[in-house]
Amino acid sequence: MLQAVANAFKLPDLRKKILFTLLILVIYRFASHVPVPGVDLVALRELFRNNQLLGLLDMFSGGAMSNFSVMALGVYPFITAQIVLQLLQPIIPALEQLSKEGEAGRQKMNMYTHLLTIPLAALQAFAQGNLLAQSAGATGAVLSNFGFRAGTWLPTLATIATLTAGTMFAIWLGHLIDEQGIGNGISIIIFGGIVAGVPGRMVQLWISNPWSVIVFAIVTVITVVGIVVVHEGQRRIPVQYAKRVRGTRIYGGQSTHIPLQVNSAGMIPLIFAVSIIMLPGVIASYFVNSQVKFIASVASGITRIFDTNSVVYWILYFLFVVGFTYFYADVIFQQQNLAETLQRQGGFVPGIRPGTRTAEYLQGVLRRITFVGALFLGIVAIIPFLVRPLVGTSQMLITSTGLLIVVGVVLDTMKQLEAQLLMRHYEGFIRKMR
Repeated sequence: MLQAVANAFKLPDLRKKILFTLLILVIYRFASHVPVPGVDLVALRELFRNNQLLGLLDMFSGGAMSNFSVMALGVYPFITAQIVLQLLQPIIPALEQLSKEGEAGRQKMNMYTHLLTIPLAALQAFAQGNLLAQSAGATGAVLSNFGFRAGTWLPTLATIATLTAGTMFAIWLGHLIDEQGIGNGISIIIFGGIVAGVPGRMVQLWISNPWSVIVFAIVTVITVVGIVVVHEGQRRIPVQYAKRVRGTRIYGGQSTHIPLQVNSAGMIPLIFAVSIIMLPGVIASYFVNSQVKFIASVASGITRIFDTNSVVYWILYFLFVVGFTYFYADVIFQQQNLAETLQRQGGFVPGIRPGTRTAEYLQGVLRRITFVGALFLGIVAIIPFLVRPLVGTSQMLITSTGLLIVVGVVLDTMKQLEAQLLMRHYEGFIRKMR
């Protein structure tokens, strides 16, 4: 890997792409430290220390939300919009048809994704601002002058517009990396935010318990190795293409394979699971101080059950991750429509009839290998709970979702880098031959 990076810096155009990507990351990190006016940073840090959901959102914002900066939402609304449109494709025929129209359809889907991102970002900005306005810290409310009350309309609208603009700016930076840099722009920005927070977390763990840093470093290395193995793991289904005679030429007849990934869902199940598992506790927290004793009692019970120190929380987290992995893998498989594509191109799986039987066979294989990927994701999700008896804390150097993102981004970027190197070496060989 290091040799590939060294070789890339020897080529002017690749060196320019890498340096441009680093420059965009620096710009994003600078913008992440510009706070929204009216925020009590002391109370904000206290709130983040006790709220895992906010920690997840902070990870997607690249650490910007812990400062409640203008980039606090990060690219999370854009990722949400992508997931929503992807899940709506089997339900809305027009979207499904659009996804099959090649480059033109892909551009329209991108446009719809960007348009959906704006209201989602505005809603999320209002929700987060409202949460911070109602949360009291050491010095009072975390965010003052927020809410649709007399005298607060203009500051509230200004905060929502600023946060929404910050999201669109982050997406634009990601697209600049796609066009002129190396790697997937959105993923690179998230990756930069996750990695930037590691040194601070390491210092906190070292101060509280030096032994925990060693344990978590070992656990992180083992987890990364496991993620790489599962991420690259695949079941290759052999495919044969029938021979076709056109005039005096024979087409087809070659053999290939369909690579079915062990973990085709990626990190999405972890995002779904943690969002849903945290929702009851967040809603119940608003009713803990209710004047009605029954409501307050029920809310307190729900808060205790869905607290991150509860065993029930981690069991439900594991089950949700496994369930969502199967659900999302099935959704992706249905959208790819591999059996119909094979039949249309004259391909078939040896021993399996084309059409419905091929679809059933491929789906059966996918579900069997997804079992391994789902169990692995579930175990990765509850690693903080498993190691807590050893070190006395569930705070890790990098969260489970963060590790999946980091490893996935590194592998994807290195593959793109190697492809660029291979292409340029091939071009150099051609020039020498000429």
